[in-house]
Amino acid sequence: MSPVPPRQTKQRTEILDLLGTLDEFRSAQQLHELLRARGSGVGLATVYRAVQLLVETGEVDVLRSEDGEAVYRRCERRSHHHHLVCRRCGRTVEIDAPVAEGWATQVAAAHGFDDVDHTIELVGTCAACRAAAHDTLA
Repeated sequence: MSPVPPRQTKQRTEILDLLGTLDEFRSAQQLHELLRARGSGVGLATVYRAVQLLVETGEVDVLRSEDGEAVYRRCERRSHHHHLVCRRCGRTVEIDAPVAEGWATQVAAAHGFDDVDHTIELVGTCAACRAAAHDTLA
């Protein structure tokens, strides 16, 4: 018997709607500030609880920023995928990585592991940020 999914609350709907407008990962605190700017009364503790639940249900992806803070994004793909993230502006591209999938399985098997999960985040500088940096130097 599968677990009963949590009911969709007004607050979770507001957070999902906001995440649907963003291309980059944002912290719970940043999401809270954006919601407040929209006139929402959702509290910070509610945002933290909601994003955790949304991660657990697979509606939102989470990764760790360079300083270790959890950041969240609503991805178009609900299936397993990875991210290419701009270190300057935060722009994020969802990517498939079939070679990485095979590599992870191969490495796990070579060490006697199975049922292995993995997360791969590639971080670089997008073309727009490179161009802006070049224009600043010129």
